[in-house]
Amino acid sequence: MKDKIIIVVIALAAGFLGSMIHHSTLIEPIFSIDQYPILGNEFQTASNDYEEDNGREVSTKSPLAISENIPNDFVAATVASTPNVVFIRTISRVENRMSWYDMFFEGRQGQSVSTGSGVVYSKDGYIITNNHVIANAERIEVILNKRTYDAQLIGTDPSSDLAVLKIQGNNFSSIKIGSSANVNVGEWVLAVGNPFNLNSTVTAGIVSAKGRELNLLNSRFPIESFIQTDAAINPGNSGGALVNIKGELIGINTAILSRTGNYTGYGFAIPVDIVKKISDDLIKYGEVQKAFIGANVSDLSEEMLVSMENTIDGGVIIDNLQESGAAQLAGLQTGDIITSVNDFEIDSKVEFEEQISFRSPGDNILVKYLREGKTGSARVQLQNIQGTTGIYKREIYSSQLLGAQLETLSKVEKDLYRLESGVKIVEIGAGNLRRLGLKKDYVITQINQVPVNDPKKLEEILNSIRGRVLIEGVNERGEPIYTSFVAR
Repeated sequence: MKDKIIIVVIALAAGFLGSMIHHSTLIEPIFSIDQYPILGNEFQTASNDYEEDNGREVSTKSPLAISENIPNDFVAATVASTPNVVFIRTISRVENRMSWYDMFFEGRQGQSVSTGSGVVYSKDGYIITNNHVIANAERIEVILNKRTYDAQLIGTDPSSDLAVLKIQGNNFSSIKIGSSANVNVGEWVLAVGNPFNLNSTVTAGIVSAKGRELNLLNSRFPIESFIQTDAAINPGNSGGALVNIKGELIGINTAILSRTGNYTGYGFAIPVDIVKKISDDLIKYGEVQKAFIGANVSDLSEEMLVSMENTIDGGVIIDNLQESGAAQLAGLQTGDIITSVNDFEIDSKVEFEEQISFRSPGDNILVKYLREGKTGSARVQLQNIQGTTGIYKREIYSSQLLGAQLETLSKVEKDLYRLESGVKIVEIGAGNLRRLGLKKDYVITQINQVPVNDPKKLEEILNSIRGRVLIEGVNERGEPIYTSFVAR
């Protein structure tokens, strides 16, 4: 009997091991943005022979000449870019539950040290990195030229995964800014960063695709149009530079496609044209002045193209319009097929949203479209998140009683959720709202069937109300959530 039990145990163990091996070979690749620890400290996560041709730089060298000079070009690009890529170290406070007592009571506090990369954007010490590199950091250090600086966080934009830091000083060497619009699939690029704590590492590859949408960013209005490259990007490269053969910044390295969390052939960078817009806004205003066209668009399906007898090669179709939004005010209609923005031909939803992401509220764009077989054009003035064309400044109310930061729901979000009122939870900590099970990005619309729009008024109501309380709202996906409790 004992021998039979041993045989059964061995069989079960072998079956489990075989299942694990099979799973590891079939599992789909995952996108990583430096989120796992390495050794406890690391995040997973220039030639002048060019001429102008319609605003784009075109090499005057023959393919053979370019091939022969690539080693020298790599050296020049490396010399131009590496002094402007910094090492970033962050210190965060974490709670380590070491025992049953700690778990149910106060827990034990410890520190987590993580690292990444950044790019010196200007001579007065502004530095660009990824938002996920510095997220939740209590202290941020920048190591530049073997000197350590305490960095100030200027602003973050989770929708693009970008952040701007500032170190004290002047006359820093800063990177030369290129243009991602001029980047071509197939051209040589270098990835510069600090993978695995290895400072100033340079890898070479080509641009293998543009306009990649990865669905990585956990944001209501994400900006995703990544440059794909086969230059090796590994944990610690996040926030580093993707540069062209002249050493010009064309992207900020952000993510990899990998089964293991390490580089396996695909890396992704945020295009520098988006980086410039986001960074300049964060420096000037402290927050991004995001432009909205007031329309939701979708890619054209194969059936749509066939039904139009292939009279057009691409475009996006308007499937929803915001009431009194920029597109509606300009005369655009549901069902219109947008073919270009400012004479830039649109082939996909990603390309359309990228074109809007470069703009600011109040900017005018020329949209060409197809309606019932006829072409037309419209001059559209883009709006901010509140449906106006001026500078938008967020007003966030901090409530110690509720343990949360709150803001009135914007006009764009109200239209998106189809709501008449709402107060949004921007951040949440220890307090009454967390005890009720509410989370970040939850929108409270009514309390005991009374609409709420003002964060301070919301705090007053919850502080003074007694008896049965019903909170109505929606989560970040727009799904209705109801919470009931008795206030004493």
